[in-house]
Amino acid sequence: MHETEYLFYSHGFAHKDVIRANGEVVKQPLFFETYNIAFTFATLDLKMNWRQYKESLEKELRK
Repeated sequence: MHETEYLFYSHGFAHKDVIRANGEVVKQPLFFETYNIAFTFATLDLKMNWRQYKESLEKELRK
């Protein structure tokens, strides 16, 4: 990640909300056949990458 990203998997349609340190919000669509598959992807992504997301957030908060 070049910029700190705060991640939220959200409602309405299958997508990931990326809230960058500068306040920009980007909705990244998740193109899966079902919401169940999208949810499984989101769960696995967070399980595999939560440390990286946490470290990025902590680094940004120290600035």
